[in-house]
Amino acid sequence: MAAKKKKSAKRKTTKKRAAKKTQNRKRRSQRSTFFRLLFWPVTIVDLATQKWHPFWNWCARSVATCFTIGFALFVAAASFYWLRASTYDLDKITEMPARSIVYANDGETEIGTVHGDNRLMLKFNQIAPSFKQALIAREDARFYKHGAIDPRGLVRAFSRFITRGKKEGASTITMQLADNSFSYDGKSIDGKLLEMALAVRIENRYSKDEILENYMNRIFWGHSIRGIEAASRTYFEKPASQLTLSESALLAGIIRGPNTFSPFVDFEAALNQRDVTLSRMVHYDFITQAQAEEAKKEELHIRPNGRRIIHDSYAMDAIRRDLEVILEKHNIEMGGLHVITTIDPALQKAAEESVEKRLKAVESRSGFNHQTRNQFLQIPAKKRKAPNYIQGAVVCIENKSGAIRAIVGGRNADESKFNRALYGRRQIGSIFKPFVYMTAFDKGMQPGAWVRDSRIRPGEIKGAYGNWSPANSDRTYENMMTVREALARSRNTASVRIGDYAKIENVLETARKVGFEQEIPKTPATYLGAFEATPQQVAQAYSAFPNGGVIYRPFIIAQITDADGNVVYPGSGAMPYQAAKTGSAWLVSDTLEEVTKRGTAASLRSSHGFDAPCGGKTGTTDNYRDAWFAGYTSSLTCAVWVGMDDNKPTVHRGYGSTLALPIWADVMKSANRSQYPTHSLEPNFPFKKMRLCRYTSQVATNGCEQQRTAYTAEVPSDLIPKHTCDNHPVRAQVIDEAAPPRAVPAR
Repeated sequence: MAAKKKKSAKRKTTKKRAAKKTQNRKRRSQRSTFFRLLFWPVTIVDLATQKWHPFWNWCARSVATCFTIGFALFVAAASFYWLRASTYDLDKITEMPARSIVYANDGETEIGTVHGDNRLMLKFNQIAPSFKQALIAREDARFYKHGAIDPRGLVRAFSRFITRGKKEGASTITMQLADNSFSYDGKSIDGKLLEMALAVRIENRYSKDEILENYMNRIFWGHSIRGIEAASRTYFEKPASQLTLSESALLAGIIRGPNTFSPFVDFEAALNQRDVTLSRMVHYDFITQAQAEEAKKEELHIRPNGRRIIHDSYAMDAIRRDLEVILEKHNIEMGGLHVITTIDPALQKAAEESVEKRLKAVESRSGFNHQTRNQFLQIPAKKRKAPNYIQGAVVCIENKSGAIRAIVGGRNADESKFNRALYGRRQIGSIFKPFVYMTAFDKGMQPGAWVRDSRIRPGEIKGAYGNWSPANSDRTYENMMTVREALARSRNTASVRIGDYAKIENVLETARKVGFEQEIPKTPATYLGAFEATPQQVAQAYSAFPNGGVIYRPFIIAQITDADGNVVYPGSGAMPYQAAKTGSAWLVSDTLEEVTKRGTAASLRSSHGFDAPCGGKTGTTDNYRDAWFAGYTSSLTCAVWVGMDDNKPTVHRGYGSTLALPIWADVMKSANRSQYPTHSLEPNFPFKKMRLCRYTSQVATNGCEQQRTAYTAEVPSDLIPKHTCDNHPVRAQVIDEAAPPRAVPAR
């Protein structure tokens, strides 16, 4: 029994061993089949070389094995880098931060650029063909013949490195575009492999012309210049479409060392690179040798030193500030927009030149004891502080739209960035008086009414403190004068009484409506302009007079489009609102027109030769600290301020009529009459001739006639009194129960 058990166990063990051997043979067979499939080139070579000598058979199998392993590694690497490249957004190829171009009101005259990099985007057909040829000859001569990668270039670069130890770039234009568009280490082996994968994706997505277009818009040319258009304008002061062969070759030649070969840095080095590029163009049959020689003889006109600094302007400052409010953050960062503004370049230039010319003349006056601009410029640049010379500001607005046609915030935006036109709040003084009178006219007063011009008595004016009693500018006083005369002669005491009649609450409401939105003191001194405002606010407010009480909100951006012409911002357009009664605005305007004929602004016609119908008002604050003139024609309203930034007196007898008015005259005389016609300021609404009382501005009664206070007046239809005079109530009759308040009493 024991022997049988041993034999049985032995048989079982033998069977197990046999089964295990069979299983192992199957596994070896499967592995062999797998490796044969994996290394099929080796299998094929093995079968083909079975009859060869064993040595040559081994050599063939070794080569096939190396090839198979290499191919497998290539596929693995290609798959790896393709997956990595697929994580990059190819839309970034065409997305480049570029300068937004700012145009004048004609939509064609370029006045500046804002935002983005120093780059101006162009389409492929907007670039001179000579530059495209020069670029291809210098950077990638077989660009249109190979794909994303140039195998011939790789072999050449590798062989030269092996034989000469010289590193030579083998990147195609497509690879360079990838390098310029995405962030990675382009100098490492890993970076180069990723760059190749990205180049393949780019070639599959974009045409050759599109690749070249984006590459030309991305090239860095030194001095923060990016793109062919910015380079052409910076170096040659012309668009890229007008580049000559010589200029194109120079620009293409300096790409590899833009800061080293820049014509601004080393003109001879730039010329040498131009000649190299021309030679390559001849070698690759882009041009003939004769054309190259002719190009070398061409005289190149590089931007001179005096024009290499881009000067700022106050108009561009105002435009930038509005764009930051209008545009989204993405639009500001990417730029590339076309911004059409309301600026009239001729008017803007006239305003800038007049401010400098007139204030330079003021500095030459005897008794002028401040720093002059020439003295400021003589200080070494590194030691200069903020300028302390006399400054000026101008804002010119089109009446019927609110479009800002010219804006000057100082004498030089490079020397002082503070834009006084927008943010220079200065006391406006007598400039504000017309709005006090307009409020009084709204409340029933008439220009022919009488008002006292004597000294203000304590307690006479509501809200006045203590013995407050402002003096007239000439220190003289009169008993009675008409309201019209008081405004024309800018009488302080009479103006305070008129403001007291209109009431401070109503005057402040008028001020708010015409554009003085800041907090204004609720005191009688406000009637004399004892608060601060900007030139833009003054210009906006004065436009109410030629507009019949209508105000158009000022704006400087007319329209914004993207590079493809799509409208990004259509513009706010005209935004009018009624700030005062039409008749009241005209009554003030009629008086201000007299000011320019026989009042404080009479020199406008007699000395400065401005003969068009206009109205305006001078203003001079205490001790000649601020000089103002605000005036208008039927088309334009312009406000001018002159003063010192530190609020010191300007110069003896520095009146608004002598400092600010000449600038206003220069600007308005430069306005194109066909574009800005100067029609008569006569009203286009009905008037009614009637007898009024000079004491109350109400309908005259027989008592008024007997007291000889009645007079005949042409009254605007919206200001016709509804009540007979209650100061001389001879058979007075109520015409309208809602009677207006009495005018300024005579005694």
